[in-house]
Amino acid sequence: MELDFNTVVIGAGVAGMTAAIYLKRSNIDVVMLEKSAPGGQINRTSDIENYPGFAHIDGPDLAMNMFNQVTALGVTYKYGDVSIIEDHQDYKSIITDQGTINCKNIILASGRRPRELGLAKEKELIGRGISYCAICDGPLYRNKIVLVVGGGNSAVEETQYLSDIAEKVYLVHRGTSFRADPVEQERLFKKTNVEILYNSNVVELLDEGKKLHGVVVNTDGKPTTINVDGMFIYVGSDPETSFLKSLQIEMDAGYVIVDKRMATNIKGIYACGDVIKKDVYQISTAIGDAAIAALSIKKDMQ
Repeated sequence: MELDFNTVVIGAGVAGMTAAIYLKRSNIDVVMLEKSAPGGQINRTSDIENYPGFAHIDGPDLAMNMFNQVTALGVTYKYGDVSIIEDHQDYKSIITDQGTINCKNIILASGRRPRELGLAKEKELIGRGISYCAICDGPLYRNKIVLVVGGGNSAVEETQYLSDIAEKVYLVHRGTSFRADPVEQERLFKKTNVEILYNSNVVELLDEGKKLHGVVVNTDGKPTTINVDGMFIYVGSDPETSFLKSLQIEMDAGYVIVDKRMATNIKGIYACGDVIKKDVYQISTAIGDAAIAALSIKKDMQ
């Protein structure tokens, strides 16, 4: 079988781009495969303050810096939505909506996708008032009323970002305290146009003309209708691993299990970043995972 590439990196987020850089610098024939914009999750982050070397940088800028470095090295970049992977022992076949790619090794860096609330009409209203990315869609709601759902870092940080754009922001949180970093909470509490609803859940979406115009929020068991122009959801994320269903790859709750070399239980398949089972999910750990995965492939080829 004539191979198209030695290694295919599935995903062009932080982990995928880092892996591609290390592979290319090791003179390994690599292609980076992505179904959306390069950058992955950090494209949804308005402000990054814990990445060494940058006191402040927004996610899309950091993603573009990384992508420019990847392309400057001459890494091949292809669009493709992976549907299935076939393991032929000596080589792998990656079937996408753009065709099939045959390779020796694979690095899974597909990351995670935003978790939905599971409400009726939610899917239909995506892009019609519902969003999972404030930095992408926030400007559409300038001087309007929006609502954010969540209680972690993403929800708290993006509520602050939206408060500088929108007339008013409701923050709906199911608990009584936030999980976000204390410094982010302090900044949030200083925002005068943010109203926090504790012990609350969005239970119904109200639409008119196929556009969101309000929600029903249940607070302490009491339903209240709130008129809003947009809703941003930050209730966690799930690993992007549906395309692995044909493989006997070890997973835990959808996350890929790897050893210290970022190798899976299938020879020639490695994984890194948010798609793997681990304790800490950060930009810095994704970069470390990716470097290890790429260098493991180099060592295994020797």
